[in-house]
Amino acid sequence: MNKLEQLKEYSVVVGDTGNIDEIKKHRPQDATTNPSLLLQAISLPQYDYIFQEVVADVKNCNLSSEKKAKLAVTKLIVLLGKQILAIIPGYLSTEVDARLSFDTKKTIAEAKLIIEEYEKNSISRDRILIKIAGTWEGIRAAEILKKDGIKTNITLLFHIAQAVAAAQAGIFLISPFVGRILDWYKKNQAKEYTSQNDPGVISVKNIYKYYKYHQHKTIIMAASFRSQEQIEALAGCDRLTISPFFLSSLKQDEAKLVRGLNSDNIKNPQIYENTISESNFRLAMNDSPMATEKLAEGIRIFTKDQASIEQLFLNSFAN
Repeated sequence: MNKLEQLKEYSVVVGDTGNIDEIKKHRPQDATTNPSLLLQAISLPQYDYIFQEVVADVKNCNLSSEKKAKLAVTKLIVLLGKQILAIIPGYLSTEVDARLSFDTKKTIAEAKLIIEEYEKNSISRDRILIKIAGTWEGIRAAEILKKDGIKTNITLLFHIAQAVAAAQAGIFLISPFVGRILDWYKKNQAKEYTSQNDPGVISVKNIYKYYKYHQHKTIIMAASFRSQEQIEALAGCDRLTISPFFLSSLKQDEAKLVRGLNSDNIKNPQIYENTISESNFRLAMNDSPMATEKLAEGIRIFTKDQASIEQLFLNSFAN
């Protein structure tokens, strides 16, 4: 077997792309999107018909241009998501507007709007994971949404405090980022890194040990990879969301894959307390320049790309 086939024996493989052609090619179990991936997808000519369908649908709505643009993004997300869900057997992660990352009530309202739009298109909420940034407010929103049967994916996760808070709230899934952590350390510390001392890999391993020892049900889906070595080091993680480039690289590699994570016989890692308050959460994040900076940066990037998609719609409405 190639390494992708071997990897699927240890972890659920998730496609980290909004490109339907790539999903058809690699056939992952699940898929995940975000505003950056959606912006990339709709820039491709083969998806212009979806964009134009949305424009025609909302252009004459009795709403302000800005509200029409926001509604158009939601409809675009759902139409692309519907096509992806026709290919994959599992879940699709869909992101709420990152500008709501510090507003629990508005995050809940946005999540419910997305779910409502999916259900209008005959897609059950059971197949959707609403992606929410790993802020204290975002985790609280996810906790409330769970009561309405809406599963969530806590993303932009850079610190174990975020993982502890998510598990404490009974969140369905978290996405700890690997490559972005390594990016920060490479930029801020003059040091050579391998998969053995990679701080992003170590972060996920610590969360994995913590969750498995304390028997938390929250799924760990490692994300944001910079190398195939990072992926292989985390083989055995519950889920791994992988870009098309690395899916192809793994598929072409016929060498033996060594499992990097195993939940058998994990001793008490004594990494973190088993509960966390809001004040301790905020203090832990404040004490980590890396986590603070990367969370803020991620929210800014997703906000910028969300606004770019909205601007594309505004330009189309004006024509």
